[in-house]
Amino acid sequence: MSAVSKNALKLRLISYNIAHGRGFSLYQGFHSSNGIRKNLEKIASIINEQSPDIVAFQEIDQSSHWNNHIDLLKHIQDETGYAYSEHGILNTRFGRKPLCYGNAFLSKHPISNCVVTPFGDKSLGEKGFMEARIQKGGTDIEIINLHLDFRSRRTRIAQIETILKRIRQLTESRSNAHPPIICGDFNTGSKRFSDAVRQFLVRAATHAHYTYYPRNQRTFPAHFPSRGLDFILVPQPIAVSEARAIKSFASDHLPVSIDLEISNTNGSSGKLAKSQSDANSNSKS
Repeated sequence: MSAVSKNALKLRLISYNIAHGRGFSLYQGFHSSNGIRKNLEKIASIINEQSPDIVAFQEIDQSSHWNNHIDLLKHIQDETGYAYSEHGILNTRFGRKPLCYGNAFLSKHPISNCVVTPFGDKSLGEKGFMEARIQKGGTDIEIINLHLDFRSRRTRIAQIETILKRIRQLTESRSNAHPPIICGDFNTGSKRFSDAVRQFLVRAATHAHYTYYPRNQRTFPAHFPSRGLDFILVPQPIAVSEARAIKSFASDHLPVSIDLEISNTNGSSGKLAKSQSDANSNSKS
């Protein structure tokens, strides 16, 4: 963990795959509306207890037949009283058994510039990512909330290339800002060098230097975690004071939480330091 200025902006972020509100069940359709709502109340209780600035959800439904068309994000927002939310739909299916779900953000602070990018066009099981800009205390924080494929390593590697392309676009268009924080369900461990987390770190290095969190902690399955699937990737120079998986029993994934300290977000201090250095060099010559 890095040390930063006492004037740094403090931010707590949670990433949470809530498994369509089904808790530990294998299929959300096994639950009644009351059962789904009870699971959502458990999730809301975790959020209220941890009090993050921002929550990034995966597998969260807006209106799907298998959880009785409950708007999961709205229900959690009502239970927590958070002021802002955005739903990023990755799967839409019409007909007798309609589906509408994807990723989402819940925030204490204003959300803008939301962009949703599915990796493909399947109506069931499609993965993708959602990006947004959160503004806290006059500082803009860019976050990408992703969900990668769970079947194929090759597919995951192809999916991170799409995200890396977007990061390059963001860093080139906003050269004075930090690269985006990346969070979500990577569906892969962090120890295998050939898989998505490690490959992301290596391939992103030409544009930004990231570190993954939490380290050496497992998030799936929640009742007896044996694998780390859920991560938050933090770019330099953002500092991390704490990162952890939260023991809980509201989903088959554990939520992961990170406390961040952000300084020099707009790059102004860095530019000033460079100007002063140049001025000193000129005065000596």
